[in-house]
Amino acid sequence: MDVTRERAWATLTQYTTSESLLRHALAVEASTRWYARHFGEDEEFWGCCALLHDFDYEIHPTLDKHPQHGAPILREEGYPEELVVSVLSHAEHLGLPRDTALKRTLFACDELSGFVHACGLVRPTGLDGLEPKSVKKKLKQPSFAAGVHRDEVYAGAGLLQLPLDEHIANVVEALQPIAAALGLRTAADG
Repeated sequence: MDVTRERAWATLTQYTTSESLLRHALAVEASTRWYARHFGEDEEFWGCCALLHDFDYEIHPTLDKHPQHGAPILREEGYPEELVVSVLSHAEHLGLPRDTALKRTLFACDELSGFVHACGLVRPTGLDGLEPKSVKKKLKQPSFAAGVHRDEVYAGAGLLQLPLDEHIANVVEALQPIAAALGLRTAADG
């Protein structure tokens, strides 16, 4: 089976109806694609993996089922094992090795993409002008985007062997072109 964005989007939307989960998938896809280009990797494959990383979250919202109970669905739909294992590896509780650039990048982009998106939602200009220091300040506020695992944000930058500021700047840059799809305002809206 060819792994295409169209196919991955169809799978995602078959199991996911929540606008916030769809936006999260788009954010992680954009960030992961940014890194695929940066590393000279297969942008389409990496992006599809990112789109599908939480595809089963609505039907399996607990750690005892997500994403491990979603893996058989991906296999039944004909997705290659590399994609399935990469999706599984984003889940910290499974303890799988992140032994490829794709696995490390997906993990690194997951929580931070969600956090940067949340930062953009509370700013009148969305992601426009969002600086790493502002994101780091918000990271220190436990009540802000409380569902984001801060330890995974820091660990993700470490896995990519990047300073946190650089990783944040990369994710902000990756999300800016899809700001409207993420429901974010821009400086032009103001």
